[in-house]
Amino acid sequence: MKKNLRNVLALALGLITTISFAQDWNVDSRTRIDMGGDYDRMTTAQRATVGATWGGSDWGIHASSDVNYSLDDGSAPSAVVYEAYASTNLMGYASVTAGRQALDYGSGALMSSNQWGARRTTWDGFNFGLDLSMVDLTVGYANVNDGAFTSTDTDTSNGGSNLYLNAGKAEGDWSVNLLYMSSTGQAGGVEGDKSTAMGLDLAYAMMGGDLNLGVSYNTNSDGTTDQDMMSLGATYNVNSDMSISATRSAYGENGFNMAGTDMAAGWAGGNMGYLSADDVDLAIGVTYSMGDFNLGATMHKVTNEGTATGDSDYDRGVTDISLGYTMSDNASLGLRYATDNNGTDTDTKYTWVTLTITP
Repeated sequence: MKKNLRNVLALALGLITTISFAQDWNVDSRTRIDMGGDYDRMTTAQRATVGATWGGSDWGIHASSDVNYSLDDGSAPSAVVYEAYASTNLMGYASVTAGRQALDYGSGALMSSNQWGARRTTWDGFNFGLDLSMVDLTVGYANVNDGAFTSTDTDTSNGGSNLYLNAGKAEGDWSVNLLYMSSTGQAGGVEGDKSTAMGLDLAYAMMGGDLNLGVSYNTNSDGTTDQDMMSLGATYNVNSDMSISATRSAYGENGFNMAGTDMAAGWAGGNMGYLSADDVDLAIGVTYSMGDFNLGATMHKVTNEGTATGDSDYDRGVTDISLGYTMSDNASLGLRYATDNNGTDTDTKYTWVTLTITP
């Protein structure tokens, strides 16, 4: 315990000393209280992130560290490198970035950084970016890192190699993003397994931006099994304070999932997560803001008429309610309550209180 605490304090002192010479720095603190189940527990987790950035007109270096601590189980705090990368400009229209990075592309169903989790997902490698008039293009090669992978870890779901290409374009009322990935030893497979994945996201704004339409289609294949999912959504801004949304998400006969994403951990990652094969989710939501307060509520109805459940009467209901309060320019408080019957007669309850502080 003393040794771990000493290491954390030494790292913090090093970061503070380093930051004093940096051109820019950032820090944030998140305290989350989990009161799930029958409200007979109050598990409190703390995460503090400290980062610094140095740079010039055509180069930059960024480093940050996460310190995680559980306030109620007596465990020692842990400090890990969150991001550490360097970038440089090439010929005025391209850039190269190398190191550990948090990457989010498109809808996040294929590649995202799992910001809700204590161990956020990052990628160790490099990427090459082109900012062209016709498209923003990024090509990269990296290993996924979930915060637990070590050089002696034999679980390749923590560290498969990945070649990816992301192309995005936005103009006027529409935008499009295409992500292609080719992986080895990914998604829990054994070393040497190869898989490919593709995600296409389209968005279009109508009625002066009051109505926003979106389509997301994602596929992956390990060479023997093909998976896919598609989401269609619409959001209508009733006024500057209120919006209503509807989304339909359908999964293929083999389902769909990707390791390390925002959706991979399910409710432990703050959302329903990936659904089962042949599931269809119809979600209706509303958001409303009033000064420093904001309220959100979404109801999900998941049905399945395929062969995955063997029961055409399968009906999963989820209610997700959130309340946020901006206490100041530097602090916000959030309350989240969700119930999920998982297709049964019994609801599982989730409740989180989150306090976020930034300078």
